[in-house]
Amino acid sequence: QVRLVESGGGSVQAGGSLKLSCTVSMGVVSWYCMGWFRQAPGKEREGVATIDSGGVTTYADSVKGRFTIYKDNFENTLYLQMNSLKPEDTAMYYCAADGCGSATLNYWGQGTQVTVSS
Repeated sequence: QVRLVESGGGSVQAGGSLKLSCTVSMGVVSWYCMGWFRQAPGKEREGVATIDSGGVTTYADSVKGRFTIYKDNFENTLYLQMNSLKPEDTAMYYCAADGCGSATLNYWGQGTQVTVSS
């Protein structure tokens, strides 16, 4: 069973930065298709960014130009660098992963809270 553990959340003022980390208990991050998702209170979960085994990335329009998803194969960790944070970025952030042949990402972490104050 693949276990994902997120860290790096916290409270920051608008305009600030945070870097989220996600470690994988089995295998190496380069094997997996992975993504960051978020869910704010009272809202549905939404995709933030994804990265495949070849390093190809996608971003939600709301975070393009501000967030960067990347893998560090040496540290075997997935990151989400978040800059120019806005209050609307406040949410629980989750890391997800699976083999790239899977139609969905079936392995999920427990989440890390990001709070942005104005």
